[in-house]
Amino acid sequence: MAKISILLVGLWLLGSWTGLLDAEYMKYKDTKESIDTRVEDLVSRMTLEEKIGQMLQIERKYASADLVKKYFIGSVMSEGGSVPAPQASAETWIDMVNEFQKGALSTRLGIPMFYGIDAVHGHNTINNATIFPHNIGLGATRDPELVKRIGAATALELRATGIQYTYAPCIAVCRDPRWGRCYESYSEDPKLVQAMTEIIPGLQGDIPDNLPKGVPFMTGKEKVLACAKHYVGDGGTINGIDENNTVIDRDGLMRIHMPGYFNSISKGVASIMVSYSSWNGVKMHANNDLITGYLKNTLHFKGFVISDFEGIDRITLPPHANFTYSIEAGVSAGIDMFMNPKLYIEFIEDLIMLVKNKFIPMSRIDDAVRRILWVKFMMGIFETPFADYSLVGYLGIQKHRQLAREAVRKSMVLLKNGESADKPLLPLPKKVPKILLAGSHADNLGYQCGGWTIEWQGVSGNNLLKGTTILTAVKNTVDPETTVVYKENPDAEFVKSNEFSYGIVVVGENPYAEMHGDNMNLTIPDHGPETIANVCGAIKCVVIVISGRPVVIEPYVDSVDALVAAWLPGSEGQGVADVLFGDYGFTGKLPRTWFKTVDQLPMNVGDPHYDPLFPFGFGLSTKPTKGFYSE
Repeated sequence: MAKISILLVGLWLLGSWTGLLDAEYMKYKDTKESIDTRVEDLVSRMTLEEKIGQMLQIERKYASADLVKKYFIGSVMSEGGSVPAPQASAETWIDMVNEFQKGALSTRLGIPMFYGIDAVHGHNTINNATIFPHNIGLGATRDPELVKRIGAATALELRATGIQYTYAPCIAVCRDPRWGRCYESYSEDPKLVQAMTEIIPGLQGDIPDNLPKGVPFMTGKEKVLACAKHYVGDGGTINGIDENNTVIDRDGLMRIHMPGYFNSISKGVASIMVSYSSWNGVKMHANNDLITGYLKNTLHFKGFVISDFEGIDRITLPPHANFTYSIEAGVSAGIDMFMNPKLYIEFIEDLIMLVKNKFIPMSRIDDAVRRILWVKFMMGIFETPFADYSLVGYLGIQKHRQLAREAVRKSMVLLKNGESADKPLLPLPKKVPKILLAGSHADNLGYQCGGWTIEWQGVSGNNLLKGTTILTAVKNTVDPETTVVYKENPDAEFVKSNEFSYGIVVVGENPYAEMHGDNMNLTIPDHGPETIANVCGAIKCVVIVISGRPVVIEPYVDSVDALVAAWLPGSEGQGVADVLFGDYGFTGKLPRTWFKTVDQLPMNVGDPHYDPLFPFGFGLSTKPTKGFYSE
């Protein structure tokens, strides 16, 4: 009898142990299973609270590993200028990201989080990173392959700090330069914007031919998730007022503002960010027709749709006036992940209430979570959730700086060169007795880089960035016996009395971002016009305009000998000197129309009233003074 009892106990234990093994087998953790199978298995195990947590992206200042664990947070992010410590090292960034990841992995289901940041012209929040030209300058290069290489370099520098997700590219079609985000747009021409979506495979990797259209794709630990933004019509608002109303019929919206999304989706973009703006009075963050109806159901976009920063709060005026309504409107419109930096507990409580009271169906929540989890499985973060220090050496490496320098010289647009074609001023001679370099932007890396650099609104000076100012670039390039005199704002007498061979004047806009850059007059700031007059009234001069858009220059064109649109070139000012002194020729073409007066705006190529100072696509060319230049 005892033997029979022992046998029965043994069989029972064996059965229990087998059952335990079965219970522990989780399909979503099995890499042999398809992504679809893993997603469905994981979603089936999740509580409502766990699902809502995945739909949230919160700001690092209001996050901790414990909070990520407690609320099952799906993603953490940095707003503009938000850093773990001033001038933090790559290792400090990695440690912070990994700490948040520990919180995510310690939850019941161990779903990893990813970290997002605005790397919109290089990894622009990091002081040692390579800062590339802003998109308007890249549009002037007309070189999609170059932009793809910039995407790959940016991805490497992001991964050097442990970050897996960037809110780029901006594929806005800026139709009015008074808009404060115009420099984030490659062009007023939708075809040029479409061509520049080649940055997406640079960031994410080349999508395989066998993947169906609309499926997000990212490969390897050297690539990052991309985000096409801002869906849709952000560049077409009335008078260029940021976050305002784009008044255009559906045909116009599809013809001008939508084409970039077709290309982005076909290239496997992982996410699309919704615009703060409205279309014909309907807030995009509440637009079910365009988000669910068109983007998801017609274009078959399979990635996730993310809100902009506190985007649903701004559905109401004033913002956050009725947050429960805003949550219902945003979720119902089809947004999947919510950039809710600070008030995420309120979001969780309100969304739970909305689901439990049947205002929002569970099917809508499941759609959002499936999309987010699909991307997480696709990117391999379940298998390799932690960053290591193996890529830190890529931050700001010389190869990337040479790439940025190449982009700078290809982005320079020569608007005037001498009084006539047979008497050009450029390229400038390197060996002359004495050169005057003047202007507020000649020796200021912060001004050279523009907004979205270190801080949201950008910075001034040379202390917070690593790079080459235009002054340093000129000194590096001219003959050792040539004297370079720098004076920011010289008076006319100083210029006349010093026997300069020629002058280089570098002036333009001070840094700005978003609505802080909205500008109804577009004049060059104070001292700029005065510097142009004092220098160019006395000696031969070239004026270099550092700006995020065309500005008022018609009053000065006749008085200057040569004129260059340099946009916002970034950290590698040596690229400006490369073309100025003829080591390379000018090849850049205007990515947008240069107006005569702001009264003409908006004015874009093809408009009936088109009467520009310099037309779209304009750009004089020069030949290099020697066959090649060794860098």
